[in-house]
Amino acid sequence: MEEKLLIFTMENRPLATCAGDQALFSSVYSILMQQLPREPMEWRRSYGRPPKMIHLEANFVQFKEELIPKEGNRALLTFPFLHIFWTDCCDTEVYKATAKDEITKWQNILKAYSNSDWLIVVVESDAKKKNKTNILPRTSIVDKIRNDFCNKQSDRCVVLTDPLKDSSRTQESWNAFFSKLRTLLLMSFTKNLGRFEDEMRTMREKRTEAGWSFCEYFMVQEELAFVFEMLQQFEDALVQYDELDALFTQYVVNYGAGDGANWLTSFCQPVQSWNGLILRKPIDMDKRELIQKNKATLLDLRSYLFSRQCTLLVFLQRPWEVAQRALELLHNCVQELKLLEVSVPVGALDCWVFLSCLEVLQRIEGCCDQAELENNYCHTVGLWSYATEKLKSLGYLCGLISENGPSSADLERTVDVLAGLGAERAETANSPQSPYKTLNEALSSVEAFEKHYLDLSHAAIEMYKTIGQIRSAQLLGKDLADFYMRKGQPQKAERYLQEALKTYQTEGWPLLITHTRKQLAVCQKQLQQTQNYLQTSSLLAGDDNLPETERVHFCQEILSLTKQPGSGQDERLLLGMEGFIQLKSLRFSPVCAMVHVGGLLDAELTVYSLMPLPVPLNQLSIHLNLTVSKDTSKRGTEISGRSRSANGIFLFPNEPIGHSFPRNKQPFIELYELYDRSPSDSSLNSSGIICKNMHLLLGRPDSSCSLEPSSGLAVEDAAYALRTSDILLKPGTNVIHFKTEAKEAGTYTLRQLCAFVGRVQFTLPHIYPIIQYEVYSQEPQLKVEPMTDSLLAGISQRVKFTIQTGHYTVKTGDTLQLSITDTLPILHSASSTASVYANNGDKVSECPLTIQSSGKLTSITLPLTPAYHQIEFQLPVICHLPSTLPTPPDSERPSTDFKTNRKAQEKTKLDVPCMTSIEQKISIDCPWSIYSTLISLTFNIPFTAKHLLLSSGPRKYLQVCVHNLSHLAFQLFDPQLVEVSDCSDLSFVSMNSLKQQHMYSKQATFFLWEFNWSREPGAALHCRFSVAFTPLPDQELGLMKPFTYEFKLDNFCTLYNVKAEIFPPLGAEMCKTGTLCNLEVSIVRLSELGEVDKDEALVECDGYCTTKLMYEVVDNSSNWAVCGKSSGVISMPVAARATHKVHMEVMPLFAGFLPFPDVRLFKYLPFQPSQCGQIDTDSWIENDNLSLDRNLDDQVDSSSLRSRGSTHSSGSSEHKGVPMPRLLPFSTGQVFNSSASMQILVIPSQDDHMLEVNVT
Repeated sequence: MEEKLLIFTMENRPLATCAGDQALFSSVYSILMQQLPREPMEWRRSYGRPPKMIHLEANFVQFKEELIPKEGNRALLTFPFLHIFWTDCCDTEVYKATAKDEITKWQNILKAYSNSDWLIVVVESDAKKKNKTNILPRTSIVDKIRNDFCNKQSDRCVVLTDPLKDSSRTQESWNAFFSKLRTLLLMSFTKNLGRFEDEMRTMREKRTEAGWSFCEYFMVQEELAFVFEMLQQFEDALVQYDELDALFTQYVVNYGAGDGANWLTSFCQPVQSWNGLILRKPIDMDKRELIQKNKATLLDLRSYLFSRQCTLLVFLQRPWEVAQRALELLHNCVQELKLLEVSVPVGALDCWVFLSCLEVLQRIEGCCDQAELENNYCHTVGLWSYATEKLKSLGYLCGLISENGPSSADLERTVDVLAGLGAERAETANSPQSPYKTLNEALSSVEAFEKHYLDLSHAAIEMYKTIGQIRSAQLLGKDLADFYMRKGQPQKAERYLQEALKTYQTEGWPLLITHTRKQLAVCQKQLQQTQNYLQTSSLLAGDDNLPETERVHFCQEILSLTKQPGSGQDERLLLGMEGFIQLKSLRFSPVCAMVHVGGLLDAELTVYSLMPLPVPLNQLSIHLNLTVSKDTSKRGTEISGRSRSANGIFLFPNEPIGHSFPRNKQPFIELYELYDRSPSDSSLNSSGIICKNMHLLLGRPDSSCSLEPSSGLAVEDAAYALRTSDILLKPGTNVIHFKTEAKEAGTYTLRQLCAFVGRVQFTLPHIYPIIQYEVYSQEPQLKVEPMTDSLLAGISQRVKFTIQTGHYTVKTGDTLQLSITDTLPILHSASSTASVYANNGDKVSECPLTIQSSGKLTSITLPLTPAYHQIEFQLPVICHLPSTLPTPPDSERPSTDFKTNRKAQEKTKLDVPCMTSIEQKISIDCPWSIYSTLISLTFNIPFTAKHLLLSSGPRKYLQVCVHNLSHLAFQLFDPQLVEVSDCSDLSFVSMNSLKQQHMYSKQATFFLWEFNWSREPGAALHCRFSVAFTPLPDQELGLMKPFTYEFKLDNFCTLYNVKAEIFPPLGAEMCKTGTLCNLEVSIVRLSELGEVDKDEALVECDGYCTTKLMYEVVDNSSNWAVCGKSSGVISMPVAARATHKVHMEVMPLFAGFLPFPDVRLFKYLPFQPSQCGQIDTDSWIENDNLSLDRNLDDQVDSSSLRSRGSTHSSGSSEHKGVPMPRLLPFSTGQVFNSSASMQILVIPSQDDHMLEVNVT
């Protein structure tokens, strides 16, 4: 037996036999055992398997012919992989006499068994060489051996020199020997192992043949696993057992499907022993022998197979995989016993599973420390839970879970269960907490069972909680609750049921919620928790997952308990409404959900009753929260209908019937609009959203409170509520009406819904979404607004009066007193009417409007109107145009020269003017107020006008432009222009041919007159333009006044005529580019001395008056180059027809018709210091290109002026900052340029070597 145990231990190594000199081998044995496994060898295997590095070890035994396996022997562990012959023969005679014969006999035995794995070792010793002088050299003996035995395999003979010495030569020989030994061992091992695998594979392929035995095949493949384990290739060894496991499992599955193998019948024998897994020794020889003899049961095979897998996994340092595989094994064995229809005594399987779980856990604890165990609860907690479950089953079986304890039948059953365990194993006999002792102790008494069961349950629950698997922990908690209920301890069971219910509600498991609530209801009923029991019963009565009979039972429980009288403080029972009814919709009448004080409000509530029976309600009430705004006189138009459709219906969200999910456990967020209005005119400054129950949402939840939805219910104050009584609530949809009369103004928010059934009050703590209705108390209001976007002055416009009566009732004789100005008359007629509208916008009546005017006071009699109605009427008004309009600023006055005037006209065309507005105030006295209401109306003048003075020599013309700025079209007629002072010497001759003109929106119309005077008018002229108008389509003139425009003209008579002429050079007929031409400027005085000439520039000498003028020739278009002086100062006689001519040269720069250069004329005023002797800085010319000499006043010739761009000795830099003469432009019309807009033809020069082309 010891030899057999020796074969199947983990200390086995490949066998190598030693023949020849045994004393010689014994001398080197220790060196062989130490040095052989030091160097790794690469093991290359067949079938594409990856190579591995292994350390070879061997057991060296004496050669015996019995060790050589016979044909068909598959035992690899006892197979000698290499045969070695040891000799130290160094004498030829001895070799021939004995050594050769021994080697020959040894090889003949090997050849008889067809074994070619051998090696001959010749040990050389220097000591023997010294003792024998006639010995041949070493090579002669080795050569003889190689010639006699190693003809084709010379490497099978190696030499070991002085193996016991410590020299380099000895070390080299040892290295060569070990290299050869490892190579031969590995070659032999690979060859024989491959042959064994081929035979095993052939055997597996015959598994479909009759007579094939799984047990026999099991022993063969396990032999291969032993070999891998012997080589410390634990992963490969584990693969062999996994393949056996998978093969057997597949056969069992096929058997369950009707395709069974004959050999499986041996595993279907009844179970007679259930002592659990054995993991405390590497090999369970008893069970292996049963498998070998084909007498093993299913549990025996599974136990042995798992024990071997467990051993290898421990060697691989994967203990957590042991736990995982063990849990799968235990569950699979239970199913396989059912598939094979194995007869199992009652309780036997539970014992086997329980013992196996504890055995695996103790095996893992034996190879891991406590820290590793705590960090890997996720792998072992399943075994703890499974052991707890099986111990609980054994407790029920043996009557240990009951209030009365086990009966005699239970005790007999306990004895039978324990009998199947047999005697305790020797390896666990000394362990105080072995699985065997634990099970025996647990089943020995009720107290011991409770202790072990609670210890296991609490340990498993804590592990589940540690790794975050709360659902599994709650499931074990429910088992604990069931245990306590059977023990008659409902107070301990309630906590576990509540925790489980909380988890199921959080994750939304309807069926689990229903089942747990049923258990909780039984528990609460036993504890006489009436309120909690009623709450749970209401949820179960409305639960569709329960059968109808059970729902009716719980509903009857509620109805019966509601009729029982209360005692003392427990008179009213407060329950949640989650399982009682569901809100569907709410509709207000009126649909706007706003009603004035004293008005009637109807609320139609649609609910769905979850009860299976009709329930009589004593009262149903909706509790309200009143919010009074700061400005109660305003009508709450900002209240928005949340979840409300166009017909004013509020819809409630659909909820799962009978189940309260996490969203219901927290208060609903209550959001309200916030509007910040200006206290002066009630205009909206800002708006926002506020949360009124933030303290509830942000509060920390109380973990100690009850987990049912009814916990923490608080009924709000019912000072404001909608109520209805005596309602029969039928199963399904019910429509309930609430009617109330609005008494107090404010915003009413629906907060809670309460239903009273006897002494039970069902409460919905938060109505969501937020629903509000408004009760308003409105002060009378008057609003005056135009019927168009803007009011236009000068024509009839309609104004709308709107009166919100609010709480005021308009009585007979109530009037509106309007105080208006003369410029804003009311154009009323006898056909004026006023309309009265109800609060909902429906028209009630239409009454004639009585209007009386007396001076600036207008009285409007109002029709009889009740409170909270609206009066509307329209009145035509006209705002007269003012007699004068603002004159244009100086920047818009016409300039002196023609081009500036033309640019001003272009700018006038581009710039669109804006309408001038007139603000009219109306003071209104209302009958409901002692204060006057001031209304402001803004009227826009539809027209704007501009004038332009035109000259043609001494003749003068005046152009007036009228621009229509409004969106209307007008008919203009009877344009007139008069002089305000009514001068008889001056008249205006109209150049307008049309008496009437259409003027459309945004269009301008022009009017022209010529001045006609008998004598020259004065320096200033005050004119008034007027034109009558009527809007299109034609409208009666009525009180409309014409549009007038007044303006002034200063110094408009022509004083000078300027004319320029250009002459070609002498001998040429036409001007050419690049050739100097003559420019002659003629300045002619047209009038005698007048008041306008009496200024600082006028010089009078002997009755002869002169004035100084400055001329300047400028070409802004760069067509001409002015050569020489381009400007100068002249002394001009102040007399009619006085003429002054200036000549200069100009050069045309381009060919074609070129306009003349511009000639400008200014008054030249000498410098005059101020009276205080200070310099008048306004008279300085600091940065002008015009250079003036100091003796300028004494000169009368134009040569005293330097032209622009000329370099004069007294340039502008000398005069910078020095007081200089002033230039004063002439007023509009005083200078007439008769050569303006004239052109002259310029031809190109003959030098055409360059062609310039401008492309735009």
